[in-house]
Amino acid sequence: MNSFLLLQRVAILAATCTVASLAVAQQPLVIKPLAEKKVSELPSGQLFWQVETFGSLEQATAAAGQWSLVAESAGKVWLFTLGSAGGSPSKGTKVAEIGPIPRVSANEYLLRINDASGPSGSVTRVHSHPGSEAFFVLTGEQSIRSADGVKRVEAGHGEAGEGAGMAMQVSSSGSTDLHALVMFVVDASKPFSAPASMH
Repeated sequence: MNSFLLLQRVAILAATCTVASLAVAQQPLVIKPLAEKKVSELPSGQLFWQVETFGSLEQATAAAGQWSLVAESAGKVWLFTLGSAGGSPSKGTKVAEIGPIPRVSANEYLLRINDASGPSGSVTRVHSHPGSEAFFVLTGEQSIRSADGVKRVEAGHGEAGEGAGMAMQVSSSGSTDLHALVMFVVDASKPFSAPASMH
């Protein structure tokens, strides 16, 4: 085989491997809504998400208040309550307090909990929300890229995200698969998510 054909085959193989690795790296995160509800007002003062677990769905539902959402994920029953720092004590096991989160002003609000998962390298598209979001990472590591830089959140930790209209991209950046719970407070009259660009 002449050297030209050999170089051509090496170049084709290298291009094929590069395209394959880019395809894997750009696999989308899997996002599933777990719970949501609309409310006409938000608690006063700085906002924090209180994250707790309960032994049963019935116990979590009984402890839920006006600004609470109950969801099941990762084999556990979760109660997410929006309120002030320190929150109201309940009979659950406190997992995290995340905040303060940026406030949004609206006539009606949507509170939502999403489940996000994916292998290392999976990403969301660059997007924004008409409100704020916060994250609690169950496994793996999550990176949040915005105009402010990159925030990395490890398993067992939470992080307040960007405010309304801020472009961001979320990715699984650890050596193991990401599994995170994502909490939202958004303007219910606007589309939940919109494509955006990073400047």
